[in-house]
Amino acid sequence: MGTLYIVPTPIGNLDDMTFRAVKVLKSVDLILAEDTRTSSVLLNHFDIHVPLRSHHKFNEHNTTQAVIEQLLSGADIALISDAGTPGISDPGFFISRECARNNINVQTLPGATALIPAIVTSSLPSDRFCFEGFLPQKKGRQTRLNQLKNEERTIVMYESPYRVVKTLGNLAEVMGADRRAAVIREISKIHEECVRGTLAELLEHFSQHQPKGEFVIVVEGARSQAPAANQEDAL
Repeated sequence: MGTLYIVPTPIGNLDDMTFRAVKVLKSVDLILAEDTRTSSVLLNHFDIHVPLRSHHKFNEHNTTQAVIEQLLSGADIALISDAGTPGISDPGFFISRECARNNINVQTLPGATALIPAIVTSSLPSDRFCFEGFLPQKKGRQTRLNQLKNEERTIVMYESPYRVVKTLGNLAEVMGADRRAAVIREISKIHEECVRGTLAELLEHFSQHQPKGEFVIVVEGARSQAPAANQEDAL
């Protein structure tokens, strides 16, 4: 029986590719890629010449069974996305679940993701946090925001440059304009930037400076709603 390798790829800087990732990609029988055109550039850069097949959120329900059969027949297969770790706001969960159902070994390599650098750079508490991925664009968006209003852990989410201003406005409206936050963009790239402040200040900044690039928004958690212990409780 073969192994499915879930392999992170750089989110911007090609130097973030690990030696192990290159070694695995050179050794497998097949590479599943979110966009074969994008991945071909990466693979050519590292002199990796392995058959490449398209595997993305629009076709994974139709292609996964054939991949499972290849794995059961002994083929080793790697899954990559356009950038970052597959399964984190990218295809990966479905095929990983199907492998588990068929007792196929899955190995996930550690590597690049925007989530961890963003929360550390934000200077907001990083000991406890929740990751929201992308907020719903329309249906369910307000419900999700209302659910997050009283979340006490630091909140991390991805966002498109086209919706950054809208999302900051929504967050300020629901959570309060004075809630601290940070917006980090273009992580690991030449124009990497972190802007910190209140949600109101960030909204003003990005209303005046056109958002460009890939964005991560980090928002401080709500203050604890637990009642303070009184003297009698302390005794």
